[in-house]
Amino acid sequence: MRQAQAAAAALMNYTTLISTEALAQHLGVRDLIIVDCRHNLTDAGAGEGAYARAHLPGAHFLHLDRDLSGVMTGRNGRHPLPEIDRLAATLGRIGIDGSKQVVAYDQNLGMWASRLWWSLNWLGHHRAAVLDGGVDKWVAEGRPLTSQVPAPRATNFVPRPSSSTVSAEEILRRLGDRNMTILDARAPERFRGDIEPLDPVAGHIPGAINRPYTVNMTAQGTFKAAEALRREFEAQLAGHAPGSVVHQCGSGVTACHNVLAMSIAGLHGSRLYPGSWSEWCADPSRPVARGA
Repeated sequence: MRQAQAAAAALMNYTTLISTEALAQHLGVRDLIIVDCRHNLTDAGAGEGAYARAHLPGAHFLHLDRDLSGVMTGRNGRHPLPEIDRLAATLGRIGIDGSKQVVAYDQNLGMWASRLWWSLNWLGHHRAAVLDGGVDKWVAEGRPLTSQVPAPRATNFVPRPSSSTVSAEEILRRLGDRNMTILDARAPERFRGDIEPLDPVAGHIPGAINRPYTVNMTAQGTFKAAEALRREFEAQLAGHAPGSVVHQCGSGVTACHNVLAMSIAGLHGSRLYPGSWSEWCADPSRPVARGA
């Protein structure tokens, strides 16, 4: 049994998505860490409550606000990145180190799970994947759930941070630069500035292009095929290199979904503006655009 598990772990090298079928085949593998990332912006305890009631076997829980975000100052956005050492300690606490395959999941669209996926890649851990279809697809297929909380095997996560982020200062300095393409992952009505339910100012960063994260998905709640995503992104980039892309959204969370979608499409090198609109609009000296 131990040899079989070791062989199964060696075969696991998922770096973008993993299917429910593939994950089910690997349940119980020692070097697999499953993380429940369910969340609700209007009810911060909803994800943790859902986890307590039922979750995938062996899954640990990480909270978007408490574990995957830093301290808000009022000027750094609603979900600022946590300090690297603190995030590394959190990851190590649930057993993640360089030898582990990580699978993150949430309700279905992957918007919260993609934040953990991006965070791991940011810190140099690339054996990380999002469960395609999430817990909704898992349940619909009749796969097992449990309320048993696994005992973590704490380890030491060694961060190797990359330069995959962009600051507000860089964006401001480069506004109008054709070598920077800003993709905004928010819904069209928020991008246009018709409504703004979460932040004090409506609108978008001048020059940004709207790419709602939801368009990455099929009607069945799974990601579109790599070829389809590639065609769509290349049409929006209009000849610009993937490395020119800066992703943003409201608070740096759903923008990670677009980073993941580009990676699925084989378009690598894009960067994240973690503070996103909630940071940008906190400074009244920064310009705001409205409309399509």
